[in-house]
Amino acid sequence: MEGFDDAGIFFSDNLAGDTQDTNQVNLKVIKKKFKEFMRQFHGENFNYKYRDTLKRNYNLKQYYLEVNIEDLASYDEVLAEKLYKQPTEHLPVFESAAKEVADELTAPRPEEEKNVEDIQIILLSDSRPSSLRELRSNCVSRLIKIPGIIVSASGIKAKATKITIQCRDCHHMIPNLPVKPGFEGYIMPRKCSTEQAGPNKCSLDPYFIIPDKCQCVDFQVLKLQELPDGVPQGEIPRHLNLYCDRYLCERVVPGNRVFIFGIYSIKKVSIGSKRDGQKALTGVRFPYMRVIGIQHDTEGLGSSGVGAVTTEEEDLFKRLAASPNIYEKIATSIAPSIYGAVDIKKAIACLLFGGSRKRLPDGLTRRGDINILLLGDPGTAKSQLLKFVERVAPIGVYTSGKGSSAAGLTASVNRNPATRNFIMEGGAMVLADGGVVCIDEFDKMREDDRVAIHEAMEQQTISIAKAGITTTLNSRCSVLAAANSIFGRWDETKGEENIDFMPTILSRFDMIFIVKDEHDQRRDMTLARHIINVHMSAEQVTEEPKEGELSIELLKKYINYCRTKCGPRLSQEAGDKLKRRYVMMRSGASQHEHEIHKKNAIPITVRQLEAVIRISESLAKMQLLPFATDSHVNEALRLFQVSTLDAAMSGNLDGAEGFTTDEEYETLSRIEKQLKRRFAIGTQVSQQNIVQDFVNQQYPERAIMKVIYAMIRRGQLQHRMQRRMLYRIS
Repeated sequence: MEGFDDAGIFFSDNLAGDTQDTNQVNLKVIKKKFKEFMRQFHGENFNYKYRDTLKRNYNLKQYYLEVNIEDLASYDEVLAEKLYKQPTEHLPVFESAAKEVADELTAPRPEEEKNVEDIQIILLSDSRPSSLRELRSNCVSRLIKIPGIIVSASGIKAKATKITIQCRDCHHMIPNLPVKPGFEGYIMPRKCSTEQAGPNKCSLDPYFIIPDKCQCVDFQVLKLQELPDGVPQGEIPRHLNLYCDRYLCERVVPGNRVFIFGIYSIKKVSIGSKRDGQKALTGVRFPYMRVIGIQHDTEGLGSSGVGAVTTEEEDLFKRLAASPNIYEKIATSIAPSIYGAVDIKKAIACLLFGGSRKRLPDGLTRRGDINILLLGDPGTAKSQLLKFVERVAPIGVYTSGKGSSAAGLTASVNRNPATRNFIMEGGAMVLADGGVVCIDEFDKMREDDRVAIHEAMEQQTISIAKAGITTTLNSRCSVLAAANSIFGRWDETKGEENIDFMPTILSRFDMIFIVKDEHDQRRDMTLARHIINVHMSAEQVTEEPKEGELSIELLKKYINYCRTKCGPRLSQEAGDKLKRRYVMMRSGASQHEHEIHKKNAIPITVRQLEAVIRISESLAKMQLLPFATDSHVNEALRLFQVSTLDAAMSGNLDGAEGFTTDEEYETLSRIEKQLKRRFAIGTQVSQQNIVQDFVNQQYPERAIMKVIYAMIRRGQLQHRMQRRMLYRIS
């Protein structure tokens, strides 16, 4: 490691053999300034920040020191400027100075700890980050700060900082040869340095490395992807390899949003392969980042429109939370150009704020994120709502069902072409960790791909066991999905046949809205007038919000502030009320449905109870309250009533989630028994004749169609659509 920190070794990352003119700077003076900075820099009340931290870390056997470069600039601006422009020269000097200061601070030490350990300097910065697309050749060998998402991470490997080589012919040994940091290596000498003549002359390329006498450090290779907000329309996100060593290893996992502070470097890479007959292009270099510091983007600060909250904004948010109509104001501000859909907008507001994530004493967790499914006719602005949520959520990822695979949504395992090792890259739900993933055309996804997100929606983790990689990734995100019915438009006569989803995926949605395009002359006139006004005054709509609405930037910041600062729980009274309502709904004695008899109860499960709790907590979070009260529970129950329960009561989800009454079940059983008795295997009969025959027996047509489609799904009947014929096959 001394080779890395040795003040006498100078190099640049530009080209393998280039050196800087050491006469231009007096490195002894610079080292002295660095030592004075660590000894003398203090904050308020003469708190010697770096001196105390260095001593504490060394005693804890953590041999690193985190330095904010703004502190260095306030102490000595010229020194900070040199570190910015020539980090490859001055960083080893800084680390050597830190080692000497640590030697002074920790003396006297025990005999077994006589040698001072090397100190790693980790630099942090509060400056504005640059975009990955702004990096050009003039940034090479300079300190750069960039935001991004970690999409893959390699295992821990060892890199030599000092090597010892030996001649295999004359056994001449050269010790402690320094190796450049980063991806650069050491060029072995072609000839032995001992001048031997005669028959015992050493051969060409005689040297080999002695592994036992090499000094090594840990390093890890990360892959950084630029933030989705910074990707221009129609372009692919760009990636950059990161080189982390020593104490910077294992600091992040795939899915983390981070700020990377490091030296923008280049390495020599061969283009093509030997099989193609191509050689390395001379002078061509590929960029990578040698990481000097990593900051976690815990508050979504790298996303566009969300920055650090100022004191004035915090006062504004508290006033907003205290206003009595904040719930209606937020619902009105969600996609204001879309007319109507008030309850859906209120449900989406709950999804954006989310409930409270809970960690139980046994180590298990309960999710706080709310999942919503919009199901219904085309042309009802479902996709527009999804696009708006992607813009207003602090972290939002939008994807379409047909263009999404299981690997793209969860995680994929690929082989690194350079090392031939398997690496894992996170998908949409991993990258949306802490935000919202919007999945359009949810019904167009293959069933196998939909099954892959079962675990991500309920347990909020993604377990991978592929190619020898067994791990679990976090996917703590809400899911907002939009789907059409199986017939394109909602068919009232088909009942649950409109839905092509398994009960397992439906039960994971907290709210399911049936969105129908109903024909009503007065409503159609109001809707047409609204749409024409939107098109005629499109510029005014985008410039500033109307009265009572919040702008997208303000709403985005307010959502982020509430999510990070507030984690409400149910109050005792609200919990008792919800407990009573849950028992009443289970027994069929819902106060909204007095006419339901006990034997016709809708089987509400524990998942639906937890959904109501999460909605109540999100309503309290909008007002920055520590506890959810009776009024929050009432509104949560109303939202649940107008979404999932209304869909169940109308029969649209009959059988999909157990929403079938006992009387209707008996009717369906009688129809199915008669159908099986009347047809032999291979018999063909017209569907119209079957329906008419059972209608004459006073059976409802909807029940008959339900049985027919259920038997088709189970493979007991086959349907030839072109002839409208049915025949039994089993």
